[in-house]
Order: sequence, then structure tokens, then C-alpha cells
Amino acid sequence: MERLFTPWRLAYVTSTGEARGCALCRAREGRDGADKLVVHAGPLCFVVMNLYPYTGGHVMVTPNRHIGTLGDATPDELGEMMGLTRRLEQVFREVYKPDGINVGMNLGRAAGAGIADHIHLHVVPRWNGDTNFMTAVSGTRVIPEEPEQSAERLRPYFR
Repeated sequence: MERLFTPWRLAYVTSTGEARGCALCRAREGRDGADKLVVHAGPLCFVVMNLYPYTGGHVMVTPNRHIGTLGDATPDELGEMMGLTRRLEQVFREVYKPDGINVGMNLGRAAGAGIADHIHLHVVPRWNGDTNFMTAVSGTRVIPEEPEQSAERLRPYFR
């Protein structure tokens, strides 16, 4: 039997998360080295790598402000979120050459939001046949690129 060790997830799975605060705010503020995952910081929103990605390149676009609903976002924040998502579509096509791209948002814990009180839009490059037996059989994802490596590949496209 093969074993996959994921020591980077230990702190996440053993904490309630409340003591550490919002992961997105920590990344924006550069706390705990989380700023290594920030790809781009705009005036109202930023792009950050997902620490537990579905696939290489999985990012989140989120307002700088800690807000929990779309109704709390200003029209300018929503516009910048969509503008950054549009830019990511172009960047992904050049950097990752995906067959498709998922764009989605989970609002509230019941909808699957891991960070329920700070809205964020997931942008995920996808390829034909990128689901494999590991995900289907064991609920495990095999991702060939660390989030920090993905951030390094994407950052130059926002300069």
C-alpha cells in the first residue's frame, strides 16, 4: 500500500482556524509568510493562490476588505474582481494552456465555503481528463506544482 504524506495540512486540520484569523487577510497582510501566495495586489482586490488547490494554478480573487457577502461589496470591488478574473483567463491560457477554466464562488459554509466570512472567487485551470483514479477512488488529489511555484509563474503577468 502506498502512503501519501501531507504534513503541510496538519496545522489546518487540527485547528479551529479562529485563533489564527482569516487566511485571506493573513495573506494580504503578509502574516505567517502567507504573502508568498499573493500573485497580485490591486487597489481594491487581490489574487492569491489556494493553499489546498484542486489543481496547479488554482487561485482566488478576493476583495482587500474582509466582507462576507456580495451585497457588502461595492460596485468597484465587484468590477475589479471580474476584471482580475478576466485577466487570469488570459494569463492561464498563456501559462498553463488549459482546455477550460472553472470560475465559481461558494457563499456560506453550507455552500462549501472554506472561508465563509471573506468572499472570494475561485479561478481554476482545467484539462480534458484531469480527473484521475486518485480523486475518484481515494479522495486524494495529485498536484504536480506547489502553490508557491504557481505564484512565481503567474506574478510576472501582473507586472
